[in-house]
Amino acid sequence: MGVPKSRQPRKQRRWLYKTSKLHERHRLLHATLSKDLREKYGKRAVRVKKGDKVKIMRGQFAGHEGRVLEVDMKKCRITVDGVTITKADGTEVAVPIHPSNVMIVDFGEVDDVRKKILER
Repeated sequence: MGVPKSRQPRKQRRWLYKTSKLHERHRLLHATLSKDLREKYGKRAVRVKKGDKVKIMRGQFAGHEGRVLEVDMKKCRITVDGVTITKADGTEVAVPIHPSNVMIVDFGEVDDVRKKILER
């Protein structure tokens, strides 16, 4: 079915967080590539995977580089190594970041599936 035809923000949000299917969420987890990777592979954006080295471009942690520790398909967020906040009781908690706010600097491990995608 894809993206809803409606322009109502309510229906757009409902699709984004409640009714979008798993294969449609893959598209939401894409992040832009660095200039080096863009020239090498001829692609502008690729899906973020665990182990990729990313640079945060926007927000409180802009400029921070680290490896992707976790990709949350349900919430459409990623957690990056070293991006944490300290709670009032002193515990460190990872801050979830939207993939559109990061740039992939280096691939962790290029498996067969990703290799096929990059060669397309």
